[in-house]
Amino acid sequence: MRALVTGGAGFIGSHLVDALLARGDEVVVVDDLSTGQREHVDPAATLLEHDIREPFETDAELVFHLAAQADVGTSMEQPAYDAEVNVVGTVNVLEAARAAGAHLVFSSTGGAIYGEVDGPARERSALLPVSAYGLAKRSAEVYVDGWNRVFGTRHVTLRFANVYGPRQSASLEGGVVAIFLERLAAGEPTTIFGDGSITRDFVHVDDVVRALLAASAQGGGVFNVGTGVETTIAGLHRLCEQAVGVDAPPSFGPPRPGDAQRSVLDTELASRELGFTASVRLAEGIVATCAAVEKE
Repeated sequence: MRALVTGGAGFIGSHLVDALLARGDEVVVVDDLSTGQREHVDPAATLLEHDIREPFETDAELVFHLAAQADVGTSMEQPAYDAEVNVVGTVNVLEAARAAGAHLVFSSTGGAIYGEVDGPARERSALLPVSAYGLAKRSAEVYVDGWNRVFGTRHVTLRFANVYGPRQSASLEGGVVAIFLERLAAGEPTTIFGDGSITRDFVHVDDVVRALLAASAQGGGVFNVGTGVETTIAGLHRLCEQAVGVDAPPSFGPPRPGDAQRSVLDTELASRELGFTASVRLAEGIVATCAAVEKE
């Protein structure tokens, strides 16, 4: 197929591009390279350097929309910019897909869109974001759902848990696994914001790519993509220490605005309708990520 991946020079997007090329698709990457890296894009793909805040055209049959402003801290400091990228940008991608008659898979967030939870969040759980990033993603989902109703499309939305794996940038706060691994390997201090009891659902990028490919054949719907397993940030740090082979306890700082205390996703719907179940265990995934980082 002719596939387009926005954010295809980024962490998740570049892994998806690799998978699409491997199955024989013709791939165009749309990325402004603000956080993505040109060297992550396979030369077999076509790179279009473009900011999705501006309209564009495509002849793709399948569009994966992964480009985003995904840093919670930035969203709280610059909410207008965050909305421009995550809301206006999504409208521009929707319009490009509509003009081309393309099917779209939209990457949303489960970690930020549900807000505080008292157990694994289901797709029908209340959406109560506690960050500007979560609010923008919720708004973008409304546009995707609205385009489906107004224009008869059957676009799919995937709500990702906290994704980790090779190529994740340690410069963004959301990449906590990359941050811990990089600093521990360099013998630098690490900091946990809060008392370490915050929980997250960590899902490996390989599993996320499998979910994206499965969603590309799905006619509509909203699906959580995670593991259903909660891990405390303190527990995550210990796993990263073990992977690097060091004993280096973190320091603790004040909690950050916009951080939910608890976040975990129920993935039963994705299992039933997409045939997706995460297969990479966190400890194994962190070891593999650490090994990949060492090779870079």
